[in-house]
Amino acid sequence: MGNRCLSWAASPRASKGETLPEGRDQTDGTPGPFASGATAPLSREEMARRLGTPSGRPDVAAVLPRPSRPLTDDGKLATAVRETGNMFATAFEALRQAPLKGIPVAEFFDQCWFLARVTTLPLILLSIPFGMVIALEVGSLLQQIGAQSQLGAAMVLAVVREQAPVATALLIAGAGGSAMCADLGSRRIRDEISAMEVMGVNPLHRLVLPRLLAATVVAILLDAVVSVAGIAGGWWFGTHAIHITSSSFFATFGELSQLADLGIALLKAGIFGFIAAMVACYKGLYCKSGPKGVGDAVNQAVVVTFILSFFVNFLLTVFYFNFIPQKGI
Repeated sequence: MGNRCLSWAASPRASKGETLPEGRDQTDGTPGPFASGATAPLSREEMARRLGTPSGRPDVAAVLPRPSRPLTDDGKLATAVRETGNMFATAFEALRQAPLKGIPVAEFFDQCWFLARVTTLPLILLSIPFGMVIALEVGSLLQQIGAQSQLGAAMVLAVVREQAPVATALLIAGAGGSAMCADLGSRRIRDEISAMEVMGVNPLHRLVLPRLLAATVVAILLDAVVSVAGIAGGWWFGTHAIHITSSSFFATFGELSQLADLGIALLKAGIFGFIAAMVACYKGLYCKSGPKGVGDAVNQAVVVTFILSFFVNFLLTVFYFNFIPQKGI
């Protein structure tokens, strides 16, 4: 073996700095027993061909971006603000995928049907007694001033403008959002999200985007159902307990309400549905490992959704009363 190496070193090919092809022994040009093409470095062109990218680097579009984390703990308030920013950044990144890659239509309709199936009946059962309570509170006050006929106008304002969007947000977050968070959290701890990233599938486009759109659309549609159920509950209580006539109840519908009330109600419902899906998807995607991590993520998703929804409701109400002229009696 030593003589063969010495003979190669003394050959003219070695003196010129010439190298042998890959997979061949450096003695006589025959394949070596341990030669392998996998150990040889690949050129940039070969890496680009194998990865399918012009630069020869992995495509980062299919990799789920990680939320920013501070190096040191800088307080609960700063952490809450940062987490809120990460939620909106994740949601907007998912929406950015819609014009680039389209909308997963099948997943979108599946999520719409799921949300409508688990929230419609509870919303109706919640809205009817809610409308009765509003009719009782407002009706007793109107009886003291002798204006029982104005119960219909008060019910429209209370139910359409405030009760319907808030009730929709509570049910979308409690029933639909918790299921979304548990589903994505289970996928995370089973490494299904990582498997999608390895296969080049963007989880934000395939999983988060259809859930955001479905929650927004279903919340807007359910707002009308909640409004009708709440007004029906108030009408039944008003005609049977306060003893007003149905004609006076419905005749006063347009005295205090206007079309802008319906517009702000639908806007609130859509934003609340978007927030519920955004928080649920974020908490599910970035939950901690193990079943306990999924349970904690679901609990946090519901609580955070309630807090953000009521805060946004306050901001939208202030905006509405300051920029939309109100209708007087």
